[in-house]
Amino acid sequence: MGGAVSKIGLKQTLARRLARYSRELKNRRLPSKTVHEVKRRLIDAFGCALGGWTATPAQIARDTAQSVRCHLGSTLLGTAWKTTPDLAAFANGTAVRFLDYNDTYLSKEPAHPSDNIAAALAVSEVAGEGGKRLIEAILLGYEVQCRLCDAAALRPRGWDHVVFGAFSTALVAAKLWRLSETKTCHALGLSGTSNYALRQTRVGELSMWKAAAFANTAKNGLFAVSLARLGMTGPAPIFEGEKGMMQIVSGSFDLPALPLEGPFKILETYIKYYPVEYHAQSAVEATLGLREQLKDVKPSRIDEIVVRTSKISHEIIGRDPEKWHPKTRETADHSLPYCVAVAMLDGEVGLRQFDSKRISDPKLYSLMKRIQVVPDPELSTAYPGAIANTVEVRTGGKVYSKRVDHPRGHPKNQMTDTEVEAKFHLLAEPLLSKRRIQTILDRLWNLEKEKSIGDILALFRIKGKQR
Repeated sequence: MGGAVSKIGLKQTLARRLARYSRELKNRRLPSKTVHEVKRRLIDAFGCALGGWTATPAQIARDTAQSVRCHLGSTLLGTAWKTTPDLAAFANGTAVRFLDYNDTYLSKEPAHPSDNIAAALAVSEVAGEGGKRLIEAILLGYEVQCRLCDAAALRPRGWDHVVFGAFSTALVAAKLWRLSETKTCHALGLSGTSNYALRQTRVGELSMWKAAAFANTAKNGLFAVSLARLGMTGPAPIFEGEKGMMQIVSGSFDLPALPLEGPFKILETYIKYYPVEYHAQSAVEATLGLREQLKDVKPSRIDEIVVRTSKISHEIIGRDPEKWHPKTRETADHSLPYCVAVAMLDGEVGLRQFDSKRISDPKLYSLMKRIQVVPDPELSTAYPGAIANTVEVRTGGKVYSKRVDHPRGHPKNQMTDTEVEAKFHLLAEPLLSKRRIQTILDRLWNLEKEKSIGDILALFRIKGKQR
């Protein structure tokens, strides 16, 4: 049985419904399991941000944000520099996303709902909000973005999934700034009119922009809220209007009444066990399992590897010719043949499997030439309840096969808190001391006790990085 839902009528505009819901959602009504899951996702997102902190796209975004100093602004993660909330959300969000290691939700449209966290952190700090309000805001971002992903598919129409972030991040920021229902509606209109991204971001050879696409949407969402906060009005109705989103971008859709006490969509999202696009997670797990059976077989003796996958997975990570010849990290972690090949050769899939030297190894290309990716009707039917891949290795006249439906980190095969902490340690230890890491974890597990999010962000300051 579900909990209470927002009382706003379904006949009102969707923007009005979402604005009302954002104000009604309260921490005191949230189940302890949900609050705990928010903390897990925050730990995971911070870890991903530290893992991506030195990457070129993150450095570019941070340098851009450092062109503006705002002494009462939002902290750039890892530094003492404060800038405007929108630029902080852009820089920190790019770092979170770079490794393709942050969490995922798959439905009619895919998403990385933890992309909302950088926006929530930036506004929480400048608005003077503490841990309880941050928990509310993060949960709101997850709920709205995932519900929109359930409602409509953007990808077939040529739009990128980050379009839904225009609404989720605006709602997150409006909630933390305590905007009225009317001003929140205007913020949705402002953000929703100007914030549309093309799917070209994730087609063919992928660029650095993959890491920055949602962060840019979040930046624009926060800017829209700053305008609405000062009285700027926005186009309406943004969803149902004659030239609104439903007419031009998504097609018509409905949202069910949104819950106030659960169950919440965050419980249905997936933490990543491997730093690869989510559709490849089960393929990596299956390949590593097969490798144990074939540990005495040299890669040169493998005749063929067939990866059977869902139609959507084939379209996203197993169809483009560039996926067999990745030249960038962004393309490699979105390449099903690459992920399977490197898992088979290395017996692990971690960060070092995606450095430039590893990506250019001729042995990987030799094995990838023997990999086929085939859409499988059975796996397509099972999707998204199962994010399945079947890997078949053919060698010496024999076929070895393994299917994985729910990879580690899926709600039906959850990572433990200990595993979440271990992932955080892995990503944070190159930059922070073990003592500092433990302090951060202790504070985040007790997030509701925090009075200032700025105090949390200060713990991430990297030695020697005062800018």
